[in-house]
Amino acid sequence: MMVTVIGRGHGGTRAMSHTLSESGVFMGAPLNDSGDLLPPEAMYEACRVMARHVRHVKGLTWDFSALHDMPIDPEWTGLVSSYLTSVLESDAQHKGWKLPETTLMYPWIVRLFPDIKYIYWIRDPRDSIIGRHKTDDLADFGVTYDCVDDERERRAISWKYQAELYRSTPPPRNLIEVRFEDFVFDQERTLASLETFLGIPLARIAVRPESVGRWQADQEPHDFPCFQEELKMYGYVN
Repeated sequence: MMVTVIGRGHGGTRAMSHTLSESGVFMGAPLNDSGDLLPPEAMYEACRVMARHVRHVKGLTWDFSALHDMPIDPEWTGLVSSYLTSVLESDAQHKGWKLPETTLMYPWIVRLFPDIKYIYWIRDPRDSIIGRHKTDDLADFGVTYDCVDDERERRAISWKYQAELYRSTPPPRNLIEVRFEDFVFDQERTLASLETFLGIPLARIAVRPESVGRWQADQEPHDFPCFQEELKMYGYVN
C-alpha cells in the first residue's frame, strides 16, 4: 500500500503524517518535525514546471484543463522521482509521503500514481491562513495570479488556488476526504474510516483541541469572500 497526504500547508497534515509513521508506514527519510519528507527542493522545482501549463484567466479563476490531457513533462517526472527516491526504492509493505507542496501538483501526481491512496486533508481556511507557510506567495512556485500587497490576502488566494486545483482534478480511484477538526474532536470515528480505507490499523496520537477555532481570537483579517463556498461545502458554516 502506498499513500500520500494532500492539503495546504498549515492544514493539519502533520497529524496524519505522524499517525501513519507511528502505524508502521514508511514515510520516507529523512523527515522533519512536521512529518515532511526532505529535502523538498526537487518538488518545489517540479511545482514550477507544472505551473507553466496553468493559465490565469482573471482574478481567482485559472484554467487547469491542459493538465489533465497533455503529456506530462519528463522534467517534472524526473524531479518527482528524485524527491521520492527513498520511498520508491523502499521494500516496506506500507509506504508513502507527505509534503504540502504536493498539493500544487495534484493533477499530475494523480496521473503518475493512479492507484495509490490519497488522503485529502481539510481544515477551516480561517485557521489555515493564520500562520505563514512556504506556499503563501504562489509566484514562488511559478503560478500566475493578481499579486496583492496584503500578506493575509495572499495566503487566502493561495488557499483558494489549491482548493480549485483539487476540485478541477478527476478523482483518483482511492480517495478519502478528512476534516482536521473531526480528527481532533472525533478521532476514533475518523480513524475507523481511515483504517477501512487504508486497510491497516492506525495508531492514536495526542491531539490539541485548542488548535481548532484559533481564528476566533485572531485580530487580523482571516475571513475572505473566496472561502465561502468551501466553508459551506465542508460544514464550517450553515
